[in-house]
Amino acid sequence: MTVRPRREYGQHFLVDENILGVIGRLARLGGDDVVLEIGPGLGVLTRYLADRVALVHAVEIDRSLEPQLAAALGECENVRLTWGDALGLDLAALVPPPTKLVANLPYNVATPIVVESLDRLRQVGSWCVMVQREVADRFFARPGTKAYGAVSVLLQLASRRTGFHPVSRTVFRPPPNVDSALVAFERIQRPADWGRTKAVVEAAFAHRRKTLPNSLALAGLGSRDEAAAALAAIGRQPATRAEALAPPEFVALAEALG
Repeated sequence: MTVRPRREYGQHFLVDENILGVIGRLARLGGDDVVLEIGPGLGVLTRYLADRVALVHAVEIDRSLEPQLAAALGECENVRLTWGDALGLDLAALVPPPTKLVANLPYNVATPIVVESLDRLRQVGSWCVMVQREVADRFFARPGTKAYGAVSVLLQLASRRTGFHPVSRTVFRPPPNVDSALVAFERIQRPADWGRTKAVVEAAFAHRRKTLPNSLALAGLGSRDEAAAALAAIGRQPATRAEALAPPEFVALAEALG
């Protein structure tokens, strides 16, 4: 029986096993790893992971894939399959807690899954994810570039990139209409007040065409004058826009805003 990816779930099934070795290398898989995989699809990557790590938590939203996953993973005793929406589940409650996130992420939820995992999954120390190429480029974009945004800042404040690999469309069935890439990164020490910093970053980029004082004021993070004073405190002019600030400057801005 042929299973077709469902557009509403952002599915793109991995079928070419040649890419698995690249994933294994970038993910630096080890026998003690507990891996979280979101969107196992047909189980190709899941089976590969199960042969190399201690345990795989596989989270799948599409219950119609149960027969295919059962057939693919029937002999894998170290795979625990959870059905549901990864964005709605309490993944922090998984036991044992995952130490790595390795996945061919559904296109439509890739960015929020990665951003939320930085905070919600405190014991995850490294990631290796397959995402759309434009999303991959956004993760570690530099200030002043078109791709640079809130996601870029948050990832760079909490992690550093350790690997990158463009992926051919032919590894998926059917081939998607966009390019993809593997991105690997590992956790670093993040700002102490992550919640406040995250709020400032997201507010700063919510209105890209506005100056930072206006954007922050619209988000209710202080008056325009207070935001301008905070910018002055970090050596920036009131006319500064979000895309001009480097990630560490957002931490300083959040602290200056109080």
